[in-house]
Amino acid sequence: MHKLSRRSVSAILRNSGARYRNTAAPIASSTPFNDVAGEDDSKVKWHSVLTTGRRYITGSTAQVNLRNGMFMGNRYESTAAASDASDPPAEKYEYQAEVSRLMDLIVHSLYSNKEVFLRELVSNASDALDKLRFLSVTEPELMKDAAELDIRVQTDKDNGIITITDTGIGMTRQELVDCLGTIAQSGTAKFLKTLKACDSKDIGGDNNLIGQFGVGFYSAFLVSDRVVVSTKSPKSDKQYVWEGEANAGSYTIREETDPEKLVPRGTRLTLYLKRDDKGFAHPEKVQKLVKNYSQFVSFPIYTWQEKGFTKEVEVDEDPAEDKKDGEDGKAEKKRKTKTVVERYWDWDLTNETKPLWLRNPKEVTTEEYNEFYKNTFNEYLDPLASSHFTTEGEVEFRSVLYVPAIAPMGKDDIVNPKTKNIRLYVKRVFISDDFDGELFPRYLSFVKGVVDSNDLPLNVSREILQESRIVRIMRKRLVRKAFDMILGISMSENRDDYDKFWENFGKHLKLGCIEDRENHKRIAPLLRFFSSQSEEEFISLDEYVENMKPEQKDVYYIASDSLTSARNTPFLERLLEKDFEVLFLVDPIDEVAIQNLKSYKEKNFVDISKEDLDLGDKNEEKEKEMKQEYGKTCEWIKKRLGDKVASVQISNRLSTSPCVLVSGKFGWSANMERLMKAQTVGDTSSLDYMRGRRVFEINAEHPIIKNLNAACNSGPDDEDALRVIDLLYDTALISSGFTPENPAQLGGKIYEMMGMALSGKWAAPTIEFQQTANQPGRTANQAVEAEVVEPVEAGGHKGGY
Repeated sequence: MHKLSRRSVSAILRNSGARYRNTAAPIASSTPFNDVAGEDDSKVKWHSVLTTGRRYITGSTAQVNLRNGMFMGNRYESTAAASDASDPPAEKYEYQAEVSRLMDLIVHSLYSNKEVFLRELVSNASDALDKLRFLSVTEPELMKDAAELDIRVQTDKDNGIITITDTGIGMTRQELVDCLGTIAQSGTAKFLKTLKACDSKDIGGDNNLIGQFGVGFYSAFLVSDRVVVSTKSPKSDKQYVWEGEANAGSYTIREETDPEKLVPRGTRLTLYLKRDDKGFAHPEKVQKLVKNYSQFVSFPIYTWQEKGFTKEVEVDEDPAEDKKDGEDGKAEKKRKTKTVVERYWDWDLTNETKPLWLRNPKEVTTEEYNEFYKNTFNEYLDPLASSHFTTEGEVEFRSVLYVPAIAPMGKDDIVNPKTKNIRLYVKRVFISDDFDGELFPRYLSFVKGVVDSNDLPLNVSREILQESRIVRIMRKRLVRKAFDMILGISMSENRDDYDKFWENFGKHLKLGCIEDRENHKRIAPLLRFFSSQSEEEFISLDEYVENMKPEQKDVYYIASDSLTSARNTPFLERLLEKDFEVLFLVDPIDEVAIQNLKSYKEKNFVDISKEDLDLGDKNEEKEKEMKQEYGKTCEWIKKRLGDKVASVQISNRLSTSPCVLVSGKFGWSANMERLMKAQTVGDTSSLDYMRGRRVFEINAEHPIIKNLNAACNSGPDDEDALRVIDLLYDTALISSGFTPENPAQLGGKIYEMMGMALSGKWAAPTIEFQQTANQPGRTANQAVEAEVVEPVEAGGHKGGY
């Protein structure tokens, strides 16, 4: 083999994605197909290498002409041809492996999806073309027979036959034995090894050769009972035919002697499909598979498709109408026509879309990015943002990522890792879009894009991405680029762009706070919340920190089920007086997300509904006085409430409410307790250990607490005072966001209190009351006291407030 210079190889590699739209363009649909034979020889293109077939319109016999080394034929559909009886006898070879077991593994275990057979065979054809292009640099005579480098896929749906033809390097007889007779012997891998030995150090990273395992060809037996390979190498004067069956332990190789089946150069694979897999022979099915798996292969891929063009034809008129027109003779007779569609078969260029990620980002316009996004992911709206980048060094890959305009699965669906939004390519051949967190974490599953690498660690079937250090590095870089893209949206001059993003994908980022501790610093600036000073528009944590008061040390938040509840909670009273901003966490996931962040820019997140709230205004002398004055009262209330509360304390967060029930520092908040109860099926007693201690805080400045303090000092056993404590506790449960254990009993206490407060306020005095009030020596107050009857509690106890 001739030695390739590094410059020559690099030049070829740079042109590996050379433009090929005009290299073998199919004849325009408006051109009658039967005019092709009359074209000038110098303009003849190779339209088909199939030598037999039938014509769908005229039914004439196919013609094959060899002119100036070019292979030319009209547009026909392939059919199976019987072997010539004069062919020389075929030689029989045994496979160089335990074929019965190995073929069973390939067909039934190696590949999980049958349709990948076309991907593998087209990739092999692409490799054959690449090899020819490499070798032609030093051996130009290899290209003398047919200059066009392309792949053509033709189907015969009636007989269940698929034919794949390439104009690549082809194979000699010995190469057929070595490559197709020895399973797992990769001709491509051997070719790469030879190139590397030619002092081409950069060939390994830039080559476009795809195959490496030597089993891709045998994927044909996933859908075929029999496979026939007819190949002609420019290094050999003869064309050979390899033939094998799915369940056989041997194959045959013979020389091709039928002149109608000879090809100038390249390989033709003919697949005779199994009965259950004949659906793959439909032209539309093949075209769909090529577009899905091989859309970005460097060489043009043509598929045999039915087409049509419209034309005007005359319509036979009714004889009665002709007679009437002749009698009138007043108007000139006008011929009637109608439009019909003329059907014909022709080659259709299937992989027209160029791999956008291989281009220089500076040369790609926004419109081109948007168009590529819509075509690749079947979207109709432009994306919110895109990112086109190339990473080099230890891991090299190219990628184009997008942020969709809307959430396709609904904005509430945040746990959906199987989105098929990331399409993985290896050397421009589609591998898979079915990932479960290998390339992107599930909270970023909404990001769409393509990733193309030349050296990903795939398994032998190329369908599964192996967990490795390279994959972890790729994942980190992809996630980093995704965050940079989202950050760009947040910094946009149009605030509506990020509002739209947050509405659709905000919950995904909150999930990231829980699942991805390593990226907290990237996620936190992207979060948005309502607050006590911004109830109409979301604010960022950066905006919150900028608005903090000089004496404020922490970031305060309150978790609730709605903005209304958060706005009216008693926990806010003192903070609003001090003009401290409080974040309103109204989504169920918000509280857990914030707790996982813990801090932002050295400011701790503090839940204002939990004990030991520090507002930075402690007055130790005043607190000492309050404890001396109300210490006995706190003990008295604690004794009455018993195990319902852990302790009773003087509150520093209340200004207008008499009391509040706060959660323990390490226990669930009222909001979290409500969410956990909603998710529990059956008995909720198992949640008791997480509820933690509750602290009953009282406002020493409130009249009710002052009256209770007086009652404690004068009559701690007074029944009415004890009942007031019970009612205060139940009311604090509700106002603090907890659920009372006995709502009916609480309702009874409130009705009783209302009855006492409203007794006789609007009712007219009775006759007995008037007579009693008029008795000599009796005051009106004494008369009222005589008529008031003590109310009765639900439990039968008499008494009142």
